Amino acid sequence: MTRYRLFEFIPGILAWGTIAAVIFASWRLPVAAAIFIILFDIYWLFKTIYLSLHLRATFRKMRANMAVNWLNRLSGLQTANYKLQTPQWHDIYHLVILPMAHEPYEVVRESLTAIAAVNYPKDRLIVVLAREARLPESEQVAEKIAQEFGDVFFKFLITAHPDGLPGEIRGKGSNETWAARAARREIIDFAKIPYDSILVSVFDADTQVAPEYFGILAHAFLSAPHPLHSSYQPIPLFTNNIYQAPALARVIAFSSSFWHMIQQSRPERLTTFSSHAMPFKALVEVGFWRTSIVSEDSQIFWQCLLHYDGDWRTVPIFYPVSMDANVAPQFWRTMKNLYRQQRRWAWGPCENIPYFIEGFIKNRRIPFGKKCYWAFHYIEGAHAWATNALIIFSLGWLPVLLGDTQFQLSVLSYNLPRITRMVMNFAMVGVASSAILAILLLPPKPMWFRRRHYFLYGVQWILMPVHLIIFGSFPALEAQTRVMLGGTWRLGFWITPKFRSAPKP
Repeated sequence: MTRYRLFEFIPGILAWGTIAAVIFASWRLPVAAAIFIILFDIYWLFKTIYLSLHLRATFRKMRANMAVNWLNRLSGLQTANYKLQTPQWHDIYHLVILPMAHEPYEVVRESLTAIAAVNYPKDRLIVVLAREARLPESEQVAEKIAQEFGDVFFKFLITAHPDGLPGEIRGKGSNETWAARAARREIIDFAKIPYDSILVSVFDADTQVAPEYFGILAHAFLSAPHPLHSSYQPIPLFTNNIYQAPALARVIAFSSSFWHMIQQSRPERLTTFSSHAMPFKALVEVGFWRTSIVSEDSQIFWQCLLHYDGDWRTVPIFYPVSMDANVAPQFWRTMKNLYRQQRRWAWGPCENIPYFIEGFIKNRRIPFGKKCYWAFHYIEGAHAWATNALIIFSLGWLPVLLGDTQFQLSVLSYNLPRITRMVMNFAMVGVASSAILAILLLPPKPMWFRRRHYFLYGVQWILMPVHLIIFGSFPALEAQTRVMLGGTWRLGFWITPKFRSAPKP
């Protein structure tokens, strides 16, 4: 067994080891288990408060940035303040890559419409619609899009990623890499555009940018302390079709949005996620996205961190891009797709942890303290994803059920469920505030939306424990177990189906 393979066991061993330890201690050492659970509940409560403060800080910054004309800000930015040797801000080009597979025309068109409506010079936008050659239906969608948007931008390119190339899986990373190389060959090198003057934004096919996205991105790039050694991460809000989603899907969509908002206020821990931007120069130097993995959107951060000897960071862009909530035509299909999507997201740490640990061992130029910092926080995050909800909402009751008679007759046994319940009640205050914030983040209301719906959109948050366990811990545990088993148990890339129902009358 190789060293790399051993590193793949880390998330699963830690998660299952924790669960086994809690069960064993509840049986053989119920007093110690009960004390641990109480302390853990208190820790979780304070952590919830801490994260809620970060959430609200990000919300305020995002709302403030959405009210700014960033093109005017760029015009007022003195070239002397640039951290990059760029003559003027309008010398910055934006390369937008939109990988697509099974997405319907309506979804792709909405994304292109949003890009076409931005407050930024269109002659500085290069848009690449990256389809899969193995899916002939995508060709028809791409052709319709080209007819409508082909002349809107500086350049518009359609690429067709071939199937079955050596060393590739059927995934977004291989498609994006093919598209980026085609754009370099057919557009960038042909027009002799300097690589360090290009920002590449890689989106999902359903990603819709807000009007000032490219303006605030260019401003962040020109004013960042290390512009060419930074990724730039906006806030993904899963709200495009939020009114079509069932209650549980809405809770999961907003919870995912909230988590990314929280991470924005902790830039020291911020890595890249689905829709993000980075310098094209860096993308070329690291060899583009890896084509043999599922989680290319997060692993590109670790590729850059290792390539540049630790000199890489993610700059938070306190500005939203909107994406689809997970919705299917039938309720149970939506639930199934939600689970599979969460499992795919949880697969990211399973791929990234062995990758960067192996890289840390080989690269001695990265400071040891930085290696320890990233390894601890990232592994701890993966562990919390798989175990925290189980400990809080289910395993926390085990000492009362499994403990011996002496413990069950003790004061501690009597108070354990009451203390746990009290902590949960305090935590529900944070849930209630999240419900209010979710209502504030709702996109423009459809015609059928009434005042009673505000109440329903608030009450839905009582489903949070279901979400945290069934669509949080369970898919994370499955992903971590699958990577331990290896072989045919490994996950391939799963494309989340996009669905838009007809509007209500």
